[in-house]
This record gives sequence, structure tokens and C-alpha cells, in this order.
Amino acid sequence: MTKQYLKEPVPAAQVAKDLAAVRTVVQDVIADIRANGDSAVREYSTKFDRWSPDAFRLTPEQIAAIVADVPEQVIEDIKFVQAQVRRFAEAQLASLGELEIETLPGVFLGQKHIPVSAAGAYVPGGRYPLTASAHMTIVTAKVAGVQRVAACTPPIRGEIPKATIAAMYLAGADEIYLLGGVQAVTALALGTETIGRVDLIAGPGNAYVAEAKRQLFGEVGIDLFAGPTEILVIADGHADPEVVAVDLLSQAEHGPDSPAILITTSREVGELALEYIHKILPGMSTRDFAEPAWRDHGQIIVVDDLDEAFAVADSFAAEHVEVLTENPRQALTQMHDFGALFLGEGTCVSYGDKVIGTNHVLPTRGAARYTGGLWVGKYLKTVTYQEVREPESSATLGEVCGRAARVELFEGHARSGDVRAAKVRGERPQWLIEALDG
Repeated sequence: MTKQYLKEPVPAAQVAKDLAAVRTVVQDVIADIRANGDSAVREYSTKFDRWSPDAFRLTPEQIAAIVADVPEQVIEDIKFVQAQVRRFAEAQLASLGELEIETLPGVFLGQKHIPVSAAGAYVPGGRYPLTASAHMTIVTAKVAGVQRVAACTPPIRGEIPKATIAAMYLAGADEIYLLGGVQAVTALALGTETIGRVDLIAGPGNAYVAEAKRQLFGEVGIDLFAGPTEILVIADGHADPEVVAVDLLSQAEHGPDSPAILITTSREVGELALEYIHKILPGMSTRDFAEPAWRDHGQIIVVDDLDEAFAVADSFAAEHVEVLTENPRQALTQMHDFGALFLGEGTCVSYGDKVIGTNHVLPTRGAARYTGGLWVGKYLKTVTYQEVREPESSATLGEVCGRAARVELFEGHARSGDVRAAKVRGERPQWLIEALDG
């Protein structure tokens, strides 16, 4: 490969140093909440969000009043988008079949899908009221059949994010907490005096939220590691560099640590996109986030051909991959590691984030190497069951089990097989006769 950089990010060592600092902060917060419950949750909410209400959980009356204050057009748009998310999640659920097969006479093996009993939905806030994350986490959980969904979102500069609360309510949340950050994730994972623990936590967040999920995984299930958002654009000479520039900045505005990467086979497209970025950035209302994100984490890489472009893109395993090429569907067969693909100029990452219906909770920081994004199946436990109804088949299995277990020196396992085989034959195993007679 002959990669050439028109724009490079800060050194990886600096990123690692920043993440190490995040880990330490998160570890301390989790330990405090584990020891002190609600009082520690309140302390961190006050410290980080300047928010300390009488109760973090909103009452039905409070929710009704908040929803009533949201403009009707916003409510209609929320319902429209949730309908798209629900429709796709229902199609995903329909694709998941339960099964039962007879492998030997009278030997039945089955598989079924059981939703988790309780899920936590983390809906980011902080600066932006990210209503779409409510659709992605709550609607999908409810389609999966989760009985209890506890949803958390932080206040924004001390104010209630009314549209987000409305989205949570319309999505079907059973509990709504005005609480954010590590303290919200930890409270959901461990439980406190006033917040019941959940079985699985889903939803994106900043570096601190992502790290909290990582550290708590095992005590609670998580959807995936969904930290600061990422965009990677693959462009050939047919791409419009203005569109490329706009789309890169559309994700950079999420936060100062959001990577935006262009891989292109056209130096001209790369150079023009860089020029447009420099012209567009100063006028963005979200420049305070987008500018440092592009400065520190932006990249433009020029490669020889599309085969190389797809290979380099796979090495990033990026969250969002936008394919602005003459034949964008080529990426479906040539790419392997990505959170979601956005094919062609008529599609963009922002559609996935806000309106189109696929889930926008996606793997970041290379996690796309081993997982896809949030979907209805994440809320389901695929379990198996077994039943042997035919005595002769039980005897056959018992004899093989005895021999196989003794190869591994598991005498107790072997004896479970022995007794079943012998009982079908009207006998007792010799070791059992000796044990009982002794």
C-alpha cells in the first residue's frame, strides 16, 4: 500500500494517555457509588451536571407536563422516526426463528429467545438533546419484549431536555430518570436505594460513559462499546468534495474527540475537501466541538485504488462508513469491518443518526472487528433445551457419555451416563453396586 496523508491526527500515544485519565476517574466514581449508593449518585450529579432534584425519577405528572410543552411538530417528527425504527426492529425480530429438532429417535434439542427482564437505556445529553438515542434504545427493547426499561438522560446546563423526555415517553420507557454520566450508568448497573438494577445497559455516550460500561461489564450486560462517534468516508473521483467536507464535519460536531476520516483514490477530491472544511468550519455554530475534533482526530488519506481504500477502511473498523463512489454497493462485498455502511450520495450518516430507521448505536474504537451495532437481538438471550424421551436413545447416549467423560478423567460425569444406560438395560453399574454394598 502507498498511503499518503493530506491530514494526520494527533499521535496515538496522546489518545492513549487521555483514555488512561478517563479510566481512573471512572473507576473512582464507580467505587464511590458502589459503597454509598444514592448519596454518591447525587454528589456526582451535582458536581458534573449541577443537578440535585428531590428525586431523579420523573413522576407521571411531571412527564405529562413536559410532553405537553413540546411543540406538536416535534412530537409528530418523533413519532415518525420511532415508526421507522420500530418497523426495522420488528423485521429483525421476525428473522429470528426458534427451533426444535429430533437428532436421534426421541432426542429433542431446541432453541428459544428470551428477552432480558430489565434494560437500562442511556440517552446522551450534556450539550445536545439526543432524542434519537431514545428511539434506538427504548423502542428496540420494547419490540424485543423487555418488560422493564429504565431510561436515563442528563439535564442540559441545568435544564430539562423536554424533547428527549417526550421521546423516552413515546418510545415506551417504564421509568425515566433525569440523570446522566457515569453516575447514571453505575446506578443502573448496580442498583441503589431508589434505582433498581437492570440486566443490560444500552446506548452511546462520551468517553466516560463508554468506559463505565466497559468497567461494569460482567456485573451487567452491555450492548457494545459505543463511545465518541466516528465517521469514515470512502471517495473516488466521482465524489463531490463539498458533500465530503460537509459529511465529515457533520460527525465531528458530536464532540472534540470524534474522529473524521477521508480515504480517497483522488488527490484532487482530498485537497478540495480539506479546503472546503477550512472554509466551512469557522461559520459552524458547533465549531467549539467540530474544530478540535477535526484538528486532533481528522485524517485525509490518499490511496492508489478502491481495493486499497476498502482495505485501509477495514483496518480502522470504523463506526460509520460512508461510501461516495461510482459503485457504492461494491463495499458490501469487499468490506468486512464496520459498524454500518451508508451507500451513495443519496444516503448519509446523519440519516442513520436521526431518521432512517436502522439503529445508530454502533461499535467504536475498533469494536466493529467483533460486533455489529445495537439491534433487537441484543436484548434477547438465545437459550437451548434438551429432552430425551426414548429409553434406548438415552442408553446409547449414556454409554458414549461414560466413555467420553473417562477420556477426560471426569468420573462423575461418566457415572451420570452409566446409571441411565444401565437402568434401561435393567442393571446397575458395577461401581454403584460396590458403593451401595460397601
